[in-house]
Amino acid sequence: MTRIAILETGAPPPALAGRHGDYPAMFRALLGEGFAFETFDAQDGERPDPTAFDAVIITGSPAGVYEDPAWIADLLDWIRAAKGRTRLIGVCFGHQAMAQALGGRVEKSDRGWGVGLHRYEVVSTEPWMTPAAATVALPASHQDQVVEQPPGARVILSSAFTPFAGLAWDDDAVSLQGHPEFTPAYAADLTGGRRAQIGAA
Repeated sequence: MTRIAILETGAPPPALAGRHGDYPAMFRALLGEGFAFETFDAQDGERPDPTAFDAVIITGSPAGVYEDPAWIADLLDWIRAAKGRTRLIGVCFGHQAMAQALGGRVEKSDRGWGVGLHRYEVVSTEPWMTPAAATVALPASHQDQVVEQPPGARVILSSAFTPFAGLAWDDDAVSLQGHPEFTPAYAADLTGGRRAQIGAA
């Protein structure tokens, strides 16, 4: 059975977690049967042994990869050490962490919040993209963005708002700014709950 480690870097707002589950639950629902999952709490210092898993998913988080907490620096070191030893998948904060760790740059974007359903152009069609498509739409919820492409990474998804929305390294590492694990109901509840932060427009 395929072994998947979920490196949990944050959690949904408590009021929403009770209705929609945590991020590991969302990824388990997205991937379905046929996988053995184990969750690791990144903020508590837990890290999987890359060689013990077929892939590691790095989740979203309200944190910024440029912030000071020791667990973030440790996570970036772990990503650099794990690259090439297992498959890596980063989503939102995980996307940004992989980019930052592997030589790119992330900052709070002057473009403001990216929320709702965002459509991205498929810049590079990868073998795992079945069926192939010219564009893909994913829920988004972020202020930070990758602003400098990491050396050795290829851009796979892009939009005018988020030029580096999807990145891939070799054939064993992929990261996405959007959230494939969000259901429409969770994405709507999350955005609605942040109206004061995001602004009505």
